[in-house]
Amino acid sequence: MDESDSEPGGERQLNIQIGEDNLAGAYANFANISFSDYEFTITFARIDHEVSEGDIPGVVVARVNMSPKFAKELMDAITDSWSKYATVRGIQNLPEAPPRNS
Repeated sequence: MDESDSEPGGERQLNIQIGEDNLAGAYANFANISFSDYEFTITFARIDHEVSEGDIPGVVVARVNMSPKFAKELMDAITDSWSKYATVRGIQNLPEAPPRNS
């Protein structure tokens, strides 16, 4: 970050607001990623895996366009979060030690 972007005397904090209509989020069980020289697009969808014949129906629940730089930052953040999640899940799934006879 350029020094001209920082406030004197401290760090800046994000103040992100979320409206009630977005508070619940959207469930997706499928994502498609496309890109061009200028942007990445992630399309999130909810599809019905239980259909046994014909086309699989689905509906797009969100589409996010971002710069390649932000796509890289998002990928790094997801990788970091996945690592933390896997560590916690691994700890929770460890077999308990057998009782020690004293």
